[in-house]
Amino acid sequence: MAWNYGDVYEAVADKTPPGTPALIHAGPGGTEGRTIMWDEYMVRTNRLARAFLDAGLEYGDKVAHYMRNCPAYMETLTACFKSRMVHVNVNYRYRDDELHYIFDNSDSKVVVYSSEFREHVAALRDRLPKVNLWIEVPPEEDFDAPVADFAVNYENVVSQGDGSKLGIERSGKDMFFIYTGGTTGMPKGVMWEHEAMWAATGHGASLLNPDADPPATTEEHGDRVAALPLRAKLIPACPMMHGTAMLSAMNCHTQGGCIVTTPEHSLDADALWATIDRYKVNTIAIVGDAFAKPMLRCLDENPGKYDISSMFGMLSSGVMWSPEVKQGLLKHNQNMILMDSFGASEAVGFGRSDTTAAGTTEVAKFTIGEECKVFTEDYQEVEPGSGVPGFIARSGAIPVGYYKDEEKTAKTFPVINGVRYSIPGDWCTVEKDGTLTLLGRGSVCINSGGEKIYPEEVEETLKTHPAVEDVLVVGVPDEKWGQAVTGVVKLHAGVNFNEQELRDWVKERLAPYKAPKRVLPADIALRAANGKADYKGASNFAKSTLGIAS
Repeated sequence: MAWNYGDVYEAVADKTPPGTPALIHAGPGGTEGRTIMWDEYMVRTNRLARAFLDAGLEYGDKVAHYMRNCPAYMETLTACFKSRMVHVNVNYRYRDDELHYIFDNSDSKVVVYSSEFREHVAALRDRLPKVNLWIEVPPEEDFDAPVADFAVNYENVVSQGDGSKLGIERSGKDMFFIYTGGTTGMPKGVMWEHEAMWAATGHGASLLNPDADPPATTEEHGDRVAALPLRAKLIPACPMMHGTAMLSAMNCHTQGGCIVTTPEHSLDADALWATIDRYKVNTIAIVGDAFAKPMLRCLDENPGKYDISSMFGMLSSGVMWSPEVKQGLLKHNQNMILMDSFGASEAVGFGRSDTTAAGTTEVAKFTIGEECKVFTEDYQEVEPGSGVPGFIARSGAIPVGYYKDEEKTAKTFPVINGVRYSIPGDWCTVEKDGTLTLLGRGSVCINSGGEKIYPEEVEETLKTHPAVEDVLVVGVPDEKWGQAVTGVVKLHAGVNFNEQELRDWVKERLAPYKAPKRVLPADIALRAANGKADYKGASNFAKSTLGIAS
């Protein structure tokens, strides 16, 4: 059986009653918004898929998704599945040069972008000769708003024309890309086949029946979904341009669920809880404490304001989610399961830690996933209880590799004892009981609010400032962000230190989230005699200067 998400969604839709919501875009502050039903969702995505084919796209061509969370993101993704095109995620925080790299490196033929990003697209268009179709998503409040003269109106495409099924044969080998940060700071396109992701995420298993045998056909899967007593209603609170939210949304639709998006451009805990209350949302995808702490604070400060009794699941991946915050959330709803997932764009299902009102899990401890092992740097398997740190690795359902990067593919997806593994670089130890204790990424990558930030890119940008002689960039513990980007700089002799000027220098050249929250003048040596960066020393200096305990 060839498992393709385009076929899965059609099979689910065929067994879904009319009037069942597939997509909801809430109004500001959790007010009433727009709802797209499953039958309408299928028609709209069929029309968009046909538009791709009518534009001359062929099997495997790339479609860039340059949008915030909105119905159009999921519709465009599904249209790619149906037409056998390849999804490319685009970080909407990127500046023009960063955007150009993604569009160009991915060989995107179509760019679907929100109207708020029109100026960036217009500035890049002449540098992107491979793109032959630009589709502009108009603002939610005015679908008839004028679009750029080089683009077509998204709503015109999805609301007109033939909305019947395409009638094409799809393959489980069809792909989608998830662009993620690379060790040099340049994003890499992780190539996932549909059938691999289907297997990695449990063959469409429902949270209500996670241990069911895999279905034999898409029709059988559709029948199982039709028999579910409750369908998921999910808010992907983190950006769908990242794997956590996107994969959560994909899985929600494999179960015939409804994806609820919000219009706020940054985390607004009040708006999230108001949306959960209004639409009786039952699951939410977040990024650890960066989301959970403000959400808990909102509930604590507004007792009884929101009805969150519909909630039964909170999913987090990508950053620390502390036990005390989990317990605080459970005090407001004891029926929830708090699921802490350990994975990466390069590997799904390394481990998972569930917390309920009846039981807790220590921070950074996970139950190891199937087909996962832990290896030392010389590829020796780590013995449980040995205390020896190693890299977590997964075999089986893993990506094909990185797009157009054979060297990095060979390094991240090595063959060990005849078995191919995915090893993104996360360090951990294996306890006697087989559980994992996560130590962190083996590189010096900074994880700030769920965003990967590689120091080298920020360092090279700071070094272009005429006052800077040398610099190291580190992440220091931060309550809000998990880690705060911090620059430790050595200035040229006779130059005055201006912290805000240096921060602005980065903001003007890179996505703002990559800019240091603090820049500190160094009174220590940043490098060893051999020129190797002393990140540990820079980190200790930054924490000491800022009064942060080591």
